[in-house]
Amino acid sequence: MNLTELNKVAEAMVAPGRGILAADESTGTIKKRFDSIGVESTPITRRDYREMLFRSAEAMSKHISGVILYDETIRQNAKDGTPLVKVIAQAGSLPGIKVDKGIEPLPFCPNEVITGGLDGLRERLVEYRELGAKFAKWRAVIDIGPGIPSYGCLMANAHALARYAALCQDEDIVPIVEPEVLMDGDHDADRCALVSEWLLKTVFEQLFCQKVALEGIVLKPNMVVPGKKSPKQASVEEVAEKTLRVLKASVPAAVPGIAFLSGGQSDAEATAHLDAINKLGPLPWRVTFSYGRALQAAPLKTWSGKPENVAAAQRAFGHRAAMNGLAMLGQWKADLERKAA
Repeated sequence: MNLTELNKVAEAMVAPGRGILAADESTGTIKKRFDSIGVESTPITRRDYREMLFRSAEAMSKHISGVILYDETIRQNAKDGTPLVKVIAQAGSLPGIKVDKGIEPLPFCPNEVITGGLDGLRERLVEYRELGAKFAKWRAVIDIGPGIPSYGCLMANAHALARYAALCQDEDIVPIVEPEVLMDGDHDADRCALVSEWLLKTVFEQLFCQKVALEGIVLKPNMVVPGKKSPKQASVEEVAEKTLRVLKASVPAAVPGIAFLSGGQSDAEATAHLDAINKLGPLPWRVTFSYGRALQAAPLKTWSGKPENVAAAQRAFGHRAAMNGLAMLGQWKADLERKAA
């Protein structure tokens, strides 16, 4: 393991004013997104859409530090024959890859899941590194409900995350460690905080047991938000304060950066929350974004599969990337959104 190089990549992933674009939607997920705009999901349309994002020069060069890709995308070439990985690198961004195989039911833990994909992972990492990946991503999913999560579920998912992270570092790939407490359900923000802290402490205990070097990872957690069905929603300030309290209690200062997932928040909410967290600084780590839908909803709708909409869609993507870049610095203001609108 070359820790100096891993740390350099991890620091670049959370560079000031920049964050990560999650473009690693599975074929099933991106089909749903394309269905919403009436576009058929084919290898060509998926490539065209993602190439449009990766060729958004302003956004990519100034605000996007890295792009998480799906297995199909890391192997694809742009329309002119340039590998998409090269398009990303030429824009000054780092290519990364989702390596987990998705969720499956966890035995003897009703309504709980485990993330699969450890079998054959080393071989996949070697291949992805040769294809140009500098970092990887593995997502663990924790649901809140009656009687869940269980300790068994948290422990199984934390152990799998730690084993994945150790394999990545052994192959000189920076692991994004993504333990996500879902927003589904009717729980309030306090319950989310309790479960998030329990999960993060379990994850860091397992990372220590697997000898993972914290200086060479990026953490991708959820923010502390109430469930979508909760009658008690939280203000931006409350989300920021509770999220930061949990992180300070759970995340060692050795971690270079925290890149939040948006997890079902609207694009404006995800930006406002990130900004409010950074305004509570100085913080022990850099705190930025690793958003999928919260960066892509506007450009996807603007594009709608039409070549003549590419420039407008790139502007929409550039705007969201710029807003989140400002939020990463604690410099975002709501009136910047209104001006753009």
